[in-house]
Amino acid sequence: MSRSYFSQVAREWDALRTSMYSDAVRDAALERAALHPTAVVADIGAGTGFLAQGLAPLVARVHVVDQSLEMIAVARQNLAAFDNVEYHIAEGTRIPLPDASLDAVLANMYLHHAHDPLAAIREMVRLLRPGGRLVITDMDEHPYTWLREEHHDVWLGFDRGRIRSWFEAASLVNVRVEDTCQSCCAESEAGKGQASVTIFVAVGTKPDPQIEEAVQQYYRRLATGGSECFDPALTDDAPGLESNVVSEPSAETCSTCASLATSEATLSLGCGNPVALAELKPGEIVLDIGCGAGADMFPTAEQVGPQGKVIGLDRLPEMLARARRTAQAKGYTNVEFRQGDALAIPLDDASVDVVMSNCVINLIQDKARVFREAFRVLKPGGRLVISDIVTDRPFSPELRRDPKSWAACVSGALPEAEYIALIAQAGFRDITTARSEPWTAKDGTRVYSLYIRAIKANDA
Repeated sequence: MSRSYFSQVAREWDALRTSMYSDAVRDAALERAALHPTAVVADIGAGTGFLAQGLAPLVARVHVVDQSLEMIAVARQNLAAFDNVEYHIAEGTRIPLPDASLDAVLANMYLHHAHDPLAAIREMVRLLRPGGRLVITDMDEHPYTWLREEHHDVWLGFDRGRIRSWFEAASLVNVRVEDTCQSCCAESEAGKGQASVTIFVAVGTKPDPQIEEAVQQYYRRLATGGSECFDPALTDDAPGLESNVVSEPSAETCSTCASLATSEATLSLGCGNPVALAELKPGEIVLDIGCGAGADMFPTAEQVGPQGKVIGLDRLPEMLARARRTAQAKGYTNVEFRQGDALAIPLDDASVDVVMSNCVINLIQDKARVFREAFRVLKPGGRLVISDIVTDRPFSPELRRDPKSWAACVSGALPEAEYIALIAQAGFRDITTARSEPWTAKDGTRVYSLYIRAIKANDA
């Protein structure tokens, strides 16, 4: 029925669309799509080319997909000025494009016409290359049942939690579902009233199975005394291979490849000094995510004192072995070490006062889940204190897919605004930041260390 409806209104659709929602909806989608001039993207359920008109000037190629021949015909007219657009008449669950062939897939006001939204999402994810993004804009859940008869909507919008769960079920990471601050408005032709429904934008990234193994291999070599270091060759002005632990955020330095010091205690792979800025108190319990050889744990242990405790969490037993040897040699009795994953922290809910991390979360693909876990284990009023690598904009698709530059603490960095948005989405409040001086990657992206402090509210 929806195909027949859109075929009938194709010639009028641009005017109808303009009366329902503004170009700001497109802007909200484009700014979250991590677009790059080299990118190949698709607009699914494209209609007359609303999204494609914004995409075509920004990327190398746009695939316009719609099931209505009449809609595609109008889209061809609207997009006639662009020579980088291809057209496909197809249903959203059977898109005639190869697996892992696109850097971004976008869909505007399409999902509520899909009979099986999860299947539609999975089909779009199939098209994404590792590191590629899915961006969907659609309506929030609403009570206007007449839209089913008059506009042939299958779904009366969506609960945002349900959208997030569908994205995660399709194996996407760093999922965000946010308000566009826009609404979709329509008036019933049968006199059943007016509809005004808020519009969300959902974004998620397809993970790369090669990344995790590359990161673990690299840090395992460092932990066991290997001297091999990836040469990222990403920038002309990046810092050299020096230790990058500093005492103040203004002096933080990003090091794309940290040095391996000779002693157990000085193996430091950080990009800042969260300990100096955590305002630690005697008796507090602190979790260090990605503690490595313990460089941040031991000064923390001194500040929280014998009544406090520092828990070091790391995936690599080789790193934890180094940390344990140092703790024993230096006589630290208020530290403990746990092998585990930041995506599933092996601690009880509300069990620590401070969660800190130093240049580790950029190495993890699903940062959103890490922040949710940090929020879970913090006590009400607890603090999140992080030093990490961020950027001023998304990296090129090629850098985002480079396992070596991920392991070198480069390509896993998110734009600062996205990183902060994920922290806020996890439930943290009172987020404050401080930046280091940036350096420039080969694709022009500005990269820098960011100190972040956030609070789990007492009423959380």
